[in-house]
Amino acid sequence: MAQPQPAGPSGALARDVGTLGAATLASRVLAFLRDAGIAALVGAGPLADAYFAALQIPNLFRRLLAEGALNGAFVPLWLRLRERDGGEAARRFAEGVLGVMALGLGVATLLLVLAAPLAVRVIAPGFAPGGERFALAADLVRIAAPYVAIAGCVAVLGAILSAERRVGAVALGPIVFNGVLLTAVAGLLIAGPAAAGRAGDVLAAAIVVAGLAQMVLIGGAVLRLPVRPRRPRLALSPEGRRLFGLAGPGLVAGGIPQLTLMAGAMIASPSPAAVSWLYYADRLYELPLGVVSVAIAAVMGPVIAGRVRSGSAAEVAAAQARAMELAIGLALPSAIAFVLLAVPIARTLFERGAFVAHDTAMVAAALAAIAAGLPGHVAEKVLGAISFAREDTRTPMLAALAGLAAAVAGGLLLFPAYGHVGVAAAIAAASYVGSAVLAVVLGRRGWLRHDAAASGRLARIVVAAAVMGLALAAARLLADGFGVPASTLGRAAVLALLLATGLAVYLAALRLLGVIGAADWRALRRGRPLAP
Repeated sequence: MAQPQPAGPSGALARDVGTLGAATLASRVLAFLRDAGIAALVGAGPLADAYFAALQIPNLFRRLLAEGALNGAFVPLWLRLRERDGGEAARRFAEGVLGVMALGLGVATLLLVLAAPLAVRVIAPGFAPGGERFALAADLVRIAAPYVAIAGCVAVLGAILSAERRVGAVALGPIVFNGVLLTAVAGLLIAGPAAAGRAGDVLAAAIVVAGLAQMVLIGGAVLRLPVRPRRPRLALSPEGRRLFGLAGPGLVAGGIPQLTLMAGAMIASPSPAAVSWLYYADRLYELPLGVVSVAIAAVMGPVIAGRVRSGSAAEVAAAQARAMELAIGLALPSAIAFVLLAVPIARTLFERGAFVAHDTAMVAAALAAIAAGLPGHVAEKVLGAISFAREDTRTPMLAALAGLAAAVAGGLLLFPAYGHVGVAAAIAAASYVGSAVLAVVLGRRGWLRHDAAASGRLARIVVAAAVMGLALAAARLLADGFGVPASTLGRAAVLALLLATGLAVYLAALRLLGVIGAADWRALRRGRPLAP
């Protein structure tokens, strides 16, 4: 997308965005394969409900910590220390943060093991105490609990790499994580019915092993840095204390999407299989959301922070506009595609083994509802990065909490009439509440810098996405006229053709509308990322 450069060498920034985006996409593909295997193993029955309820705790800590939410507070402090006081001060800062994080989350892990039934009462109040789902969920919480401490260490080490613009290991970490889980799922599928009774235990234990593998990878990359922590400390520097003061609200804001899903599962937990249906829909929704969120947290966030510290008003405006264009340019067509192709996507990825046609219909309905909120969600991510760049983590937290309150209120209102689909719709609506609140506050403070050309480019992106939607709807009608293929391979081929059609039309529309310049078009044709 041709426009003024927001920051830094364009080639380096394009490489970082491309690396993070491609690696996150690969990670999500592995996650889809994993979830498809889990669906075939356990479907949407009691074991699935128990496993997905227990999984919310490690997922929450991964979202809070290991997926870049810590970066918003850590990166500006690390950069300031390195510039002002040198590498030794930055090293001591990181050592203190690492030690305190490991100790605090180690205690949290122990409490989870000891109080697993209480945790289940909180995350799944609809599970009857003493019932099958409740007992299974408590056991799985205990097995997966050590991941909580591991996630904290991964978060600090990954934040150091992001501050130093060494994003390769950060990008590969989720691939390793999901690769380990996929291996566990494949082993269970190969073992067949003999391993079915232990599937939940194996999958929960695999989360811990996957976290350890991710920590080894990222820790190894940190050890190769010129400035690196040597040993954890329990004594915090003044900047370390400031980090935890700043990070608390920022981590809450970063974890609100997972908290929102947890709240939705709590509301839906009295209904059999509803927790599983929401989980499967959310995993599909996480594909575009994960690509955009990680790219913003690990690449665009540091760029915006750097422009705020040392750039002109025009450079700040260009960096903010670029981040928003990248986010909306990815999220809007993804949302349209999910709404229009929810049934073929859910059918192709999940419908086999214990996962039946009724489950496909229920997951697709939830996916179509929740996907409508994707543009609002990614806009909130960009606005949060702008606030973090000015070391304000409290405002994004309050805005995200407003969205969470809207999701809970909407879910409680809609669930009696519309079931889990009403909960998914409430989650989607909440993303727009949070982004609107944040935009209003930042605008009043004068932190949203206007780029003269940005509004026009965003409008053209919306038009291109609408054109893609019309073409995709026509292609879907044409494909449905030939009937649903009986084989998984046939379904996958039809889905791939539909997605390729949508992507081709979208890129062509961007080119015709002038959003993508000639140089960008040549880069796309050669498989390279766009230059910012």
